[in-house]
Amino acid sequence: MERTDTIKSCDNRAHVYKNYGAVQGRSQKKYAIIIKRIIREQRGSWTRVLDTVDHDELVYKLTLKYLRQRGYDI
Repeated sequence: MERTDTIKSCDNRAHVYKNYGAVQGRSQKKYAIIIKRIIREQRGSWTRVLDTVDHDELVYKLTLKYLRQRGYDI
């Protein structure tokens, strides 16, 4: 029983979702940066997107969502 309490306390996803509005704001800013690079260079790269979002999984997923909404085939 004690072990599951420890696992729950180590789970950082609960912390991330509490600040979902802030995460959306960060992902929209990163999305703008990525779009400028894609337009300027006429190509994109998964590694470059991941580096741009500082390897933050939730920001990465939201950024990809915004790219799909813009019409990019991901």
